[in-house]
Amino acid sequence: MAVTDLVRPQLDPRKFRDIAITARGEPRARVALKSLDTLWFNTGTLCNLTCANCYIESSPRNDRLVYLRATEVREYLDEIERERLGTRLIGFTGGEPFMNLELPEMLEHVLSRGMEAMVLTNAMKPMHKMKAALLTLRERHGDRLTIRVSIDHYAPPLHEAERGARSWQPTLDGLVWLSRNGFRVHVAGRHFSNESDGAVRAGYALMFTEHGIAIDATDPVALTIFPEMDAHIDVPEITTACWGILNKSPDSVMCATARMVVKRKGAGRPAVLACTLLPYDPQFELGATLKEASRSVALNHPHCAKFCVLGGAACSR
Repeated sequence: MAVTDLVRPQLDPRKFRDIAITARGEPRARVALKSLDTLWFNTGTLCNLTCANCYIESSPRNDRLVYLRATEVREYLDEIERERLGTRLIGFTGGEPFMNLELPEMLEHVLSRGMEAMVLTNAMKPMHKMKAALLTLRERHGDRLTIRVSIDHYAPPLHEAERGARSWQPTLDGLVWLSRNGFRVHVAGRHFSNESDGAVRAGYALMFTEHGIAIDATDPVALTIFPEMDAHIDVPEITTACWGILNKSPDSVMCATARMVVKRKGAGRPAVLACTLLPYDPQFELGATLKEASRSVALNHPHCAKFCVLGGAACSR
């Protein structure tokens, strides 16, 4: 088994240049915010790992997105309540969220308001340093807290090909600890081998059984398998006609129900983005408040097609 080495066509440079019109002169699809079901907070791009293909380029040195403060998270939670947005899930991503020392306070702000929270993590040393805080949150708020652990493949060599040598066992140890201590646990993997979806899920199922991890590998939420993202590989642009051709609703795309808050290095305050996948592209920065960020989004990036519309991926449940 090996990571696929198939040669794929490179992206036509004429594509994704105009926010309104595709390279073929057709009107580009836009997605309106139907409801803010999920709000993501990027806690900062610093990470204890440097992965081979990290969409956000997280590393021990990348601080382009700096640590959010708990007070800043609370301001957005206040806006959700004030504007009666009905947001049900607050997600925390990075970088590695557990490197932000204010994460437990942020989670308490979310969970104490009756909302659900999800943390995306590699479950390594930064998380282990916060075990006591996590256990307290688990005791106080139960299954309203979900921890989603990134395991790129069920086979250790392929996982470490992406995440680095000696990254498998600490992540597995963290996942086992979470499961044994009654946390609601999900896993995120990736389609970067030549296997079918069924074969990949079967491999994870064996791994979960072997280690006593209570996850149903057939559940696409409990085990999310993301498509690979490469903005240089050719993909079709999504036009307004595509919704009918694909028999797909724009309401099914992530930016119809989600936004992400980031804080750029040197910025005076956080900003709200259209998407968790496009943290550095200025055309997807929508404003400083959730109200400002409620406008529609043009699908003017390869990830919009590959990951969301054609790949059918979603970052939350």
